[in-house]
Amino acid sequence: MKELELKYGCNPNQKPSKVFMKEGELPFTVLSGRPGYINLLDALNGYQLVKELKKATGLPAATSFKHVSPAGAAVGLPLTDVEKKIYWVEDMGELTPLASAYARARGADRMSSFGDFISLSDTCDAATARLVKREVSDGIIAPGYDDDALEILRSKKNGNYCVIQIDPDYVPAPIETKDVYGVTFEQGRNELVINDELFANVVTDAKDIPEAARIDLAIAMITLKYTQSNSVCYVKGGQAIGIGAGQQSRIHCTRLAGDKADKWFLRQSPKVLNLPFKSDIKRADRDNTIDVYISDDYEDVLADGIWEQFFTEKPEVFTREERKAWLKNMEGVALGSDAFFPFGDNIERAKRSGVKYIAQPGGSIRDDNVIDTCNKYGIAMAFTGIRLFHH
Repeated sequence: MKELELKYGCNPNQKPSKVFMKEGELPFTVLSGRPGYINLLDALNGYQLVKELKKATGLPAATSFKHVSPAGAAVGLPLTDVEKKIYWVEDMGELTPLASAYARARGADRMSSFGDFISLSDTCDAATARLVKREVSDGIIAPGYDDDALEILRSKKNGNYCVIQIDPDYVPAPIETKDVYGVTFEQGRNELVINDELFANVVTDAKDIPEAARIDLAIAMITLKYTQSNSVCYVKGGQAIGIGAGQQSRIHCTRLAGDKADKWFLRQSPKVLNLPFKSDIKRADRDNTIDVYISDDYEDVLADGIWEQFFTEKPEVFTREERKAWLKNMEGVALGSDAFFPFGDNIERAKRSGVKYIAQPGGSIRDDNVIDTCNKYGIAMAFTGIRLFHH
């Protein structure tokens, strides 16, 4: 098939809308549902991301995309009991590596992942499909589907859930084009390979970046390669835990991603794990409620009596002092930035979220200040020399 008509463009008033190939056939097939313009942007960006993660780590990979940036990305490492609980999968039994990857990708920032488009590096199995079926999601793309997995996915949304199969052997043209306001832009595809060689130039006093941290840095940089710039990504244990995308200021990227990483870790605190939710509260409502519970707004919620909608009894306030004390336990976090840090304030903010390893291009006139700030905290930082803007 050379072209596919879409529901509409970015917005319902933007019709007609389609995708097509100037030469050859489309590299994907729609197995169920009908994708929209943004769906396919998410699907094709997300698939590139997970394909590169799989190549870099050798592990199955998944990403959860929203509005052409990942809300989460991860590889298929086993989940701890705590992770199973905060990702709402403790009732799913033993998860396959691919299912674990999606649970991690979805779980990093569950609020942002609500209504996501999913990309998988490997053939979708039944365990992953069962996980996907119960989440609010717009669609999925993968290089293949087991028969039972496809049956599960085709039953989602009364048969309207978008399921796309992509040709894993497809190789796009080396030159890509894009039209804006009637003007055609052309550039070479970003074919940069992200591997250990990017992290060889360690410019700080702290030189040791262990293998696990190098994997996390690779995950951060590959994620940033497909994230709308400016962007910063925090990674721990094989998954993105905070992504700051599309900000005009580097420090705002660092703060946004750091705040998301902090919320990921706060969800693991005993106070959150033991919240007395009513049994009929949906997962999305639990996510929203937890987000309020770990914020400074919760005392207002208690005063207003809103807690009665969600809890069987009135929970204690998770005070700012208690949250700060818990966050001091977060350590060993890796951080990637798609462009150089212009000031040391980014390092100060990153340190608050347990960052121990950093990869960034370098090249700022204030590199010395950034390096000195890392040295103050014993952070190891590599200059990659490579910018990863994506628009």
